[in-house]
Amino acid sequence: MRQIQLRAIPAQACSVLLGGQNCQVTVYQKSTGLFLDLLVNHEPVAMAVLCRDRVRLIREAYSGFIGDLAFVDTQGREDPTYTGFGGRFQLMYLEASDL
Repeated sequence: MRQIQLRAIPAQACSVLLGGQNCQVTVYQKSTGLFLDLLVNHEPVAMAVLCRDRVRLIREAYSGFIGDLAFVDTQGREDPTYTGFGGRFQLMYLEASDL
């Protein structure tokens, strides 16, 4: 597993190499929860996925994404919010061998 660093701000995007894939991860807080978009090589893989604690975000092998992403609450079992980024809520990349 590998942590993807996020800042405690309500909307952000980062580019990161995951499993040899050029990825852009965007996370954004709405009144209904925290959402994630994932693009690989500028092509959408998962859009507007609702983020829950310890629930894999991609889950679909047919998407072609190698591995998966999940948020982990390090202090309990709450769903993530941006105010806990950089501490309590961590976005983790799960390599194919972790699944």
